[in-house]
This record gives sequence, structure tokens and C-alpha cells, in this order.
Amino acid sequence: MKKLYIETFGCQMNVKDSEHIIAELSDEYETTQNPEDAELILLNTCSVREKPVQKLFSELGALKKKNPNAKFGVCGCTASHMGKEIIKRAPFVSFVLGARNVSRIKEALNTPKAVITDINYDDTTYIFKNTRKNPYKDFVNIMVGCDKKCSFCIVPKTRGKELSIPMDLIIKQIEKLAKEGVKEITLLGQNVNNYGKRFSVEHPKVDFTDLLKEVSKIDGIERIRFTSPHPLHADDRFLDEFANNPKICKHIHFPLQSGSSEILKAMRRGYTKEWFLNRCEIIRQIPDVSITTDIIVGFPGESEEDFEHTMDVLEKVRFEQIFSFVYSPRPLTEAAEMPNQVDKNIAKERLYRLQSRHGEILDEIAKNQIGKIYKVLIDEPGSGKSDNFFTVKIPETNKYLGEIVDVKITEANKHTLKGEVI
Repeated sequence: MKKLYIETFGCQMNVKDSEHIIAELSDEYETTQNPEDAELILLNTCSVREKPVQKLFSELGALKKKNPNAKFGVCGCTASHMGKEIIKRAPFVSFVLGARNVSRIKEALNTPKAVITDINYDDTTYIFKNTRKNPYKDFVNIMVGCDKKCSFCIVPKTRGKELSIPMDLIIKQIEKLAKEGVKEITLLGQNVNNYGKRFSVEHPKVDFTDLLKEVSKIDGIERIRFTSPHPLHADDRFLDEFANNPKICKHIHFPLQSGSSEILKAMRRGYTKEWFLNRCEIIRQIPDVSITTDIIVGFPGESEEDFEHTMDVLEKVRFEQIFSFVYSPRPLTEAAEMPNQVDKNIAKERLYRLQSRHGEILDEIAKNQIGKIYKVLIDEPGSGKSDNFFTVKIPETNKYLGEIVDVKITEANKHTLKGEVI
């Protein structure tokens, strides 16, 4: 077997795309953690994080020095929007494969200087081979692309229009995983709760709540997670299913982006601060639920008053985790051309205030965990996730591996809980 080295940047969808690539090439390549051993080196790129182009070429150069004889390929979102420019700037790259074209990896690999970046390509009915790192849980794509027009986001330009994967294919895939011993699945999509809006084949009318109901009927699947739902589509029916379906884990990643309705409008998010708070108020009625979020600080036009609205949402919702960033312009996005860019020093100072206050909130949340009992899927020796997505450590042992056990929390800090199985 030849050796494949792959680096993955960005979101969980990219992680799953890399798993698909590994599986598609598994008849010829096995993975290695050492790039110097590899005949094939792949970078699966992200356009969302800061300076993605600079990072791509820097990493390509470093890997080329380590292994000058390897074949190089660039995949993912940066590949989608740069295309043949990548090969112009790094002529040793053998092929470029866009984020919407993962199923064509063998075609790219076997075509000299291939540039396959069709964002309208449809592989929603393609049956990927499966590979996963964990025997007890897996991620399942339910849709591709994104129809939103958020002014800061390049994803619609790299992953194309939104298409849902037929429900019967999703159910068959999850049934197969259940028979293989998987107990927890995470449904993946850019806006999962907009599932069912558009299919590329004839399909009965369904929505995300319908899909959740069907997945929960599968024997062997004990836990269902999903990421990420869009606040705009968090209707009462969806929230009712989230609250009352016992198989759905009581954790929701709910991207706020900004607490200011004016900034949300400029971001083209489609909802207001009041709508977001109303949805969170409903969610917080669920016992021990956790809410995590994304926040962008310093978006063009953000005033001190706008930022205080974000701080107000932080105080009211008290998120269990936030992923927070200073806004940075992305190519092919409307926000990059906005004239009222916020000074970076002001934005960094706001981010510091946001993160500092959230750190205090996390300390308070941690104190409240002592003595609680959570159901934890032990997916590696001595560690697992609670239903509401806390990392929980127990004394290291293989005894409970693959089991969902009751753990009483004895110690807690901002990031990890420790406990004992009862």
C-alpha cells in the first residue's frame, strides 16, 4: 500500500470530507502521520479562518521541503475559490479539488494538473465508502452547500447552492453504522434545520424535524447530535422535538454572530437580537441544556453600542462555550468591501472584554456542576462527552469503553469535568 498524508483545516464538514477522501483511496493508500513517508500529500483547506491563502502556501512550502518527491493535492474551500491559481503559484501541486467535488478524488488524482472546482456538482446520491476514527460515534452529512447570503461568509461561493441528501440514503447509512456498533451520530450541514428545502431528485416533502423523528427510530442509535442549526429556522416545532425527543442530546450550537440587530442586518443573518433571545429563552427551559455559539467582534460598522448588545446577549444566555473572533475580511464577500471597517485595536480590545467576561461566566457554570449526575458516552479510555456536551474525565480504564454510564461530577473547571461512575 502507498502512504497518504492529509492535513485538514476548518470545520467538521471538512473533517468528514477528509474521511471520505481517505475511504475513497483506501484500496490504494493507507494513511500515515509522517509526511516524509507519504507518496501522496493532501491539504484539505478552509476559507473561513484568517489568512487561509497565506497559510495554504506556507504549509505547502514546508511540506515540499520535507518530502520533495511526494505528489501534492489541494482540496476544500480555498481550492474551490482559487482553482488553477494554486497550480500557478505552486507548480509542484498535481491537482486541485473543490469542496463540492469530493467524490471525484480518484479522477483528480489520475488526471495531470486537474482543476475540478464545480460548485454546482451534485454528489448528494453518491454512496461514499465509510471510515471513522471512533468506533462508537460518527458524523453523517445530510446536506451540501448553503443558500444563505451572509455578507461575511465565503462558503456559498465554495460549496455551492444548498442540496439535501435524500432521507432514505441517510437512514440506510445510519442503520449500517448502528449495526457496526455506533451509538452516537452527529448530523452535519451548513444549516441543518433547513434540511428538505431542495433535493436534486424527486422526493417527498420533509423537513429537519421529520428527519430527526426518523433517525430516532433506528435501533442501536442512542444519541443524536447535529451542527449547526440556523437561528432563523429554529421554529417552535423544531425546538419542541429538540426538547422532548429523548435520543436528541441536549446541546445546541446556536451561532449568534452579533447581539446587535443593526449589525445582524448588515451581516444578512435574517433574524434580530430579540428573536435570538426568544429562542434561547425557550431552549433554557430544558433541564441541563447547554448552548454554544459563534461571535464575530468588530464587524464593519460595529459601534460601542452595538458591541454592548453582544455583551447583553452574553449576560442573558450565559453560553457554555463561545467561539469568538475579530472580524477579518474574506475574498468574494460583501463585507470585505464595506467602507466602515473597524480599527483592529478597537476590535481586539472588545474581543478581550468579551472573552474575559465569558471566562468569569464559565467559572460560575463550572461551580454549579459539582454533584450533578450526567450520562456520559465513554468513547476513549477515561474520557467521554455528557449528553449536554461537557468533556467528562473518569479514572482511566477500559471497563466502560463504548458504554453510556452515569457519572457523578466531583471536580470542575472551565473546560473539563471530572467524576466517578455510579
